[in-house]
Amino acid sequence: MASIREVPTSPAKRFERIGAHTHIKGLGLDENLHAVKIKDGMVGQEKAREAAGLVVKLIKEGKLSGKCIILAGPPGTGKTAIAVAISRELGENVPFIQMSGSEIYSSERKKTEILIEAIRKCIGVEIHEMRKVYEGEIVSLNINTAPHPYNPYQRVPESVRLTLKTKEEEKTIEAGASIAQQILGSGISEGHVVQIDAETGRVVSLGLSLESTKGKTYDVDTRRKIPRPEGKVLKEKEFVYMLTLADLDEINARSRSGSFFSLLFGGSETKEIDTEVRMAVDQQVKEWVDQGKAFIHPGVLFIDDSHLLDLEAFSFLGRAMESELVPIIILATNRGVTRIRGTDVKSPLGFPIDLIDRAVIIATHLYDAESIREILRIRAKEEKIEIDDEALEKLTNVGAKSSLRYAVQLLSLAAQNAKAKGREKIVGKDVERVDELFMDVTEAAEYLKKYEERLMVH
Repeated sequence: MASIREVPTSPAKRFERIGAHTHIKGLGLDENLHAVKIKDGMVGQEKAREAAGLVVKLIKEGKLSGKCIILAGPPGTGKTAIAVAISRELGENVPFIQMSGSEIYSSERKKTEILIEAIRKCIGVEIHEMRKVYEGEIVSLNINTAPHPYNPYQRVPESVRLTLKTKEEEKTIEAGASIAQQILGSGISEGHVVQIDAETGRVVSLGLSLESTKGKTYDVDTRRKIPRPEGKVLKEKEFVYMLTLADLDEINARSRSGSFFSLLFGGSETKEIDTEVRMAVDQQVKEWVDQGKAFIHPGVLFIDDSHLLDLEAFSFLGRAMESELVPIIILATNRGVTRIRGTDVKSPLGFPIDLIDRAVIIATHLYDAESIREILRIRAKEEKIEIDDEALEKLTNVGAKSSLRYAVQLLSLAAQNAKAKGREKIVGKDVERVDELFMDVTEAAEYLKKYEERLMVH
């Protein structure tokens, strides 16, 4: 008998990365599109949230064509949070792509190619396909073998005969060498519930049947166990695939590329996808939509620090906004009147005037102390940090004096300091300690000015 001992169960620990906006669930509006002070992870910025709510209504009614959204405000005022909240309001299947304005500059690819790819990654295509499949529990399995054509001492699968059973009927089918090899390669045997595509012959194991002998006998088993399927063995099932236009572009490009390189490595020799490929994909998607086989989910392309885009990129975005398949484009900037990159012309926000004219502009403002306190409380809950009232008040004062981002950073650092002292809850001393060890922007500037003569000058 095998030696098996039980190990005491301990809580499983796993690494969790808490993003800066994982707590955002929506814009936090009521049924009248009025902002609630604290809702869906959003705090403050009532005017900006209500403006975003009206924009979401326009998007859902398809009336924002040819326009983009500009989020303008000082650093740390929730521009990214509002962009994330807009995508959450549009639905679960809505793609959200975030990039910086500096990401379009590459020595290997054109700026417009990077922007096109980002735009097409933001357009989701929900494809519905009805396929005939054989589905059931394998109650009998016989694989016939034959001598290998090049090695008579080796036998290979030639065909398979299997009986599939559901709660309603039982059917025996025969298949060729391809399906037999898949069954052997996947380790499928009697008792498994399988799906066999009647057209392509693709075999998928869904798990062990609970009604089978193996499903009842093996108590210690890592394989998934499912009930025996219902209905007929041969049935039509709807399969739903969620892809983006960029995924379809890549699939189409690989299928068209018949080069030796692509045959060996499955990739394309070129780093850019041909315009004809994208036009063919667009035409195919339109046909699927007309036939009711696919649904388009326009997503959100959020370009932060968009003042880093140059005049060519702005011109391309202006043209892209007029096309049929285009996502919701949100540009965020913290600049005032500044020079448009690539020119000597100064303009508001660093954007061309013609782009500003066709945009919906939403302004964000600095947070007050009450909003900072509530945001810190939400972040502490999101990061599973316990904090007492005194420490929360000290962090609120730091955020009001310096910035919200600096206060959120000190929150995580104070939690580590408390843990090092053997405490589970952050107290006021922890906040004071980390505030002494680290500098905010103002303190860093004063420090550099103090030792300006001793610092290196480039």
